Amino acid sequence: MVMAVKGGVPIWGEATTLFSNQGVSDLRSNLSGLCLNLSLRKWECCCLGVSLAQRAITPVEDEKPILPGMESAGAIQRVEDTDARGFHKDMNLLPKPLTASDISPSPNDGSKVRVAYQGLPGAYSEAAALKAYPKCETVPCDQFEAAFKAVELWLVDKAVLPIENSVAGSIHRNYDLLLRHRLHIVGEVQLLVNHCLLGLPGVEKEELKCVLSHPQALAQCEMTLSSLGIVRVNTDDTALAAQMVASTGVRDTGAVASSRAAEIYGLQILSDKIQDDDDNITCFLILARDPIIPGTERQYKTSVVFTLEEGPGVLFKALAVFALRGINLTKIESRPQKQRPLRVVDDSNQGSAKYFDYLFYIDFEASMADPRAQYALGHLQEFARFLRVLGCYPMDKIP
Repeated sequence: MVMAVKGGVPIWGEATTLFSNQGVSDLRSNLSGLCLNLSLRKWECCCLGVSLAQRAITPVEDEKPILPGMESAGAIQRVEDTDARGFHKDMNLLPKPLTASDISPSPNDGSKVRVAYQGLPGAYSEAAALKAYPKCETVPCDQFEAAFKAVELWLVDKAVLPIENSVAGSIHRNYDLLLRHRLHIVGEVQLLVNHCLLGLPGVEKEELKCVLSHPQALAQCEMTLSSLGIVRVNTDDTALAAQMVASTGVRDTGAVASSRAAEIYGLQILSDKIQDDDDNITCFLILARDPIIPGTERQYKTSVVFTLEEGPGVLFKALAVFALRGINLTKIESRPQKQRPLRVVDDSNQGSAKYFDYLFYIDFEASMADPRAQYALGHLQEFARFLRVLGCYPMDKIP
């Protein structure tokens, strides 16, 4: 395979001759490197023995006919026609969020990682991206799916998306998107959420009559907001709420958002740490086009999804494969899929529709380089009708 770069987007193609102009020593060196590269990329399939026909699933209801070359050609044309956009404190010049249908990339000079997130500048997802990559270029997206597509189209290097909050629970939308897209989990970010009550400069919190924010943020600050007798209004994002307060200029309207949002949009922090639970932690996943090669030098977590045949004790048997090998489970999540067809496909998109009553998502503390994890998943496949490794990645912890 060879790679050419057009408009900042790598394009892969078949080389006509690989070693025709090389000597014996060069040929031996290239073959060695090629074998090493292939062995690293095949760690997931080799360790698990999962058939190629079960590598991904796609909802039948979402299928649309795609002509060969149309999507990639359109993405390349957008890269060529779109100028770079910078970050400015003036809210009118802030980066416009990407949309799922029209994603505007900026060229990557290779000096820093470009990371997509859902929301506007000042959102907690942006804070998670900056925690993972302090010098990265953050790219806002208007929807979760737009962030997935930005990675798939090589418009960004990675995406950081929330998956679970210690108070509000799991974000099921992103679990579903993990199955619809072929991205890999390469890391996690544990972010301590600190909600602030924001207002226009010179306003006292007792003057507020209305507060804007995301529904989960408002729910997590129920006690404080109730004591102030403030009317709550839902918005799509905490940073969007801060932007709306700054742009409308209504003195009796505030927002619940981060301290970074207050700095970006020129608002005043009227009260800090207004959340009901001090241990309000959100877990974010880092997604990339390629999986990382797991090691054993630090603590790793592996995320998998599988389905089971119906019957008494089947789930017990599936979970026992981890207990028998001393592997600790950190999460188990079930998603009902009754009467919703999912199609198991291979790389040629060939497959048949099948019905699964439930999908089970499991996180466990072990690296795929650990033989225990390999044997456990091999054992699990004896019970599972479908099994997919979503990623193996280093664990993150709150300091």
